Amino acid sequence: MDSLTQIVLGAAVGEATLGKKVGNKAMLWGAIAGTIPDLDVIGRSFLDDITALEWHRGISHSLFFSIVASIALGWLLHRFHRSRKNEATAKQWTWMFFMALVTHPLLDCHTTWGTQFFWPLDLRIAYNNINVVDPIYTIPFLVLVIAALVTRRGTKRRAKLNNLGIILSSAYMLLTIGLKGLTFHTFKNSLTDQNIDYTSISNRPTMFNSMLWTANVETKDSFLIGYYSFFDKDKHISFIGHQKDQYKIDSIRDEPQIKRLLKITKGWYVIREKEDTLMLCDLRFGEFEEGSDEFVFTHKLVHRSGEWIVEQVDPKFSFADIPEFMAVLSERIRGDKEALKKPLIE
Repeated sequence: MDSLTQIVLGAAVGEATLGKKVGNKAMLWGAIAGTIPDLDVIGRSFLDDITALEWHRGISHSLFFSIVASIALGWLLHRFHRSRKNEATAKQWTWMFFMALVTHPLLDCHTTWGTQFFWPLDLRIAYNNINVVDPIYTIPFLVLVIAALVTRRGTKRRAKLNNLGIILSSAYMLLTIGLKGLTFHTFKNSLTDQNIDYTSISNRPTMFNSMLWTANVETKDSFLIGYYSFFDKDKHISFIGHQKDQYKIDSIRDEPQIKRLLKITKGWYVIREKEDTLMLCDLRFGEFEEGSDEFVFTHKLVHRSGEWIVEQVDPKFSFADIPEFMAVLSERIRGDKEALKKPLIE
């Protein structure tokens, strides 16, 4: 999930495991540990686009990394603080770091991109039940952790505030799992009612919320995309089709970088041609406008120096578009089915 959420979770875990012993230092180091796995984004500066995609949420988000890094960090922190009276032991520091590190990828497993938690096994876990940014998960958690931070060390009130943050965020996570199940059956029933033949469905929440869900539906020649809000008065779901056109890359699908990209997409992609350039659009991360071919994750397939190269296309979406996007999203959550058909980017 986003960096703020991981900082809050790391701080809460640090307080829960070592707060009574070392006070606010546990929150500080827990928060730092909670951000360490995401340092894999540095790889974008020196790796090619496809390797950076494979690297993201790979080894740094694994159980193996959590174990090794926690032992090293626990030893270093113990040496740094060992001269102080009643300081935590190396074992206690190690346990705190392990819990703060391992909860990061465990949380990310619930998002669309997922993690390679069992690296080096070639297995990416992605439950698709919460968006990478969800204020309902983060904000109450943040408020309670801050309240615990400013409460006197070692008191029952401090522990209760911190534990309440962990409990409420965990309960919300369980709720989103239930909502995923409910919406999956809603999408499935709608497809059955409309006599639509399909091979697979993948559903997930849209940005910033867990009330509006979207589903990618695979058919023989196309992918269908539909939306459903728990506030929709009309329960009929309209599915808009996107031709796969995957045959357009048949001659190059065994090229090394193309083959690696196809593996990353898990088959959820369409091929488009723009200005004589092949574009691969990853459907798993949504679209900017309902029914458009403007997808959040798009990759340019370029033939250069005798080989095919994958280049990630930066979205046209900018911070200036956020207010309009939030307004449109809010309208759709409340049940306005025409809202997402408004262009979000020019």
